[in-house]
Amino acid sequence: MTLSSPASSYLVRRTRQHFARRTELPYKHNSFWEIETGVVRTLTWLEDGKAVVLGLWGAGDIVGKGLSHVDPYQIECLTKVEAVSISLEESDRLSEVLLAHLQQAEELMVIRSYKAMDMMLLRLLSWLSQKFGREIEQGRLIDLRLTHQDLAELLGSTRVTVTRILRQLEQQGLIQRLPLHRILLREEEIWHYEI
Repeated sequence: MTLSSPASSYLVRRTRQHFARRTELPYKHNSFWEIETGVVRTLTWLEDGKAVVLGLWGAGDIVGKGLSHVDPYQIECLTKVEAVSISLEESDRLSEVLLAHLQQAEELMVIRSYKAMDMMLLRLLSWLSQKFGREIEQGRLIDLRLTHQDLAELLGSTRVTVTRILRQLEQQGLIQRLPLHRILLREEEIWHYEI
């Protein structure tokens, strides 16, 4: 990846585009996507066809094939997305983008390292609530339509396992599942659960 030029702005070309849920952001040579609204996931596949989620990205985040050596590499919209095609030219901005990708990779690696699947899923839900959630009276609402399969792919698990554990967490009062695959996380209860 070579991004060099002492330009005063990191934006060379701005082409705003709208994408529907579950569509792919197209690969553009020498450019990236800056997410303005919505959420995307970056992913690849193993030889057996199993999806491996590399990250989840929202408003203000920059994604693109040029930030990864993984092949194949796909950017899929998890919601309706508005994104801008850009070229990064300023090294300060590139450092910021690379740092964000590195930090998220580390956070997801730690989450995926828990031995017990219920703790792994709870940590993931907590991370999602911090990155994509909002505070409401009953707890933190993850207002993101993630299916059980989406959650399973984030954790390297199966849909059946995630469904079973979500049911258990709901019975324990740690979460509440809402329509449209949204989840309400009761963080106070989770803190007691982890002790």
